[in-house]
Amino acid sequence: MLIDTHCHLDFPELELECQLWLQEIAGLDSASRVAEGRLVERILVPAISAEFFPRVLACAQREPDRIKVALGLHPCFLAAHQAQSLEVLEAQLADNPKVVALGEIGLDAREGQADLAEQIPWLEAQLRLAQSYSKPVLLHVVKAHDQVLALLRRFSLPCGGIVHAFSGSAQQAQQYIALGFCLGVGGVLTYPRAHKLRRLVQQLPLEHWVLETDAPDMVPAGVQGCNSPRYLPEIAHVLAELRQESLANVIAQTGQNACRLIPQLAGP
Repeated sequence: MLIDTHCHLDFPELELECQLWLQEIAGLDSASRVAEGRLVERILVPAISAEFFPRVLACAQREPDRIKVALGLHPCFLAAHQAQSLEVLEAQLADNPKVVALGEIGLDAREGQADLAEQIPWLEAQLRLAQSYSKPVLLHVVKAHDQVLALLRRFSLPCGGIVHAFSGSAQQAQQYIALGFCLGVGGVLTYPRAHKLRRLVQQLPLEHWVLETDAPDMVPAGVQGCNSPRYLPEIAHVLAELRQESLANVIAQTGQNACRLIPQLAGP
């Protein structure tokens, strides 16, 4: 299956895209389009703050077999998080079977973001929840891979997860893999200047990669405006070209990888 493992389908700018996708997937010719790798069959929607948990969950209600959700508190939105946000998150993890993963969580050390000293307690608290409720995690990591890896070793998560939009080194990639994680690859791969990432997808076995768009952000090369799940086949095509493998194999293997980490993506 062609699976988008990271798409903010709840964002208002993707409302029309969501409607069009649901119409396409319900169409009479959808089986052939899915088989040919021209139509995304599953989408995983992560949250960024407790304020938006209801709209993320509403996405799953629209097409529960094909849209799955993750809930978490994003490191770039600390100002939106409150102490009770963690309580709300834990309540959902404990009682809501629609929540298949914990995310988007992590650390972001870019200029303009909160100090890591402020971000780390939020990540630690959420890793504890992932450990307690045996949920995989969707990690947002920018310029902080070593710090995140150190925390993952401390908490020893039973279900691993996905490093969204992986941007680290080959050595860091191997460390995540050893901890049970797959690496997310999206629109950045389509840019010829992404030399480090392109080398990495050629070097590491396909069993360690999953596809994502991060829509509405991270548009592929040549795309104007809003990103969309419709561009996932293009990312898969570039990955297949770089690896000199068939598109069918890339779609099949990355889909299997996603379902291995998050079994609910495989079906109802």
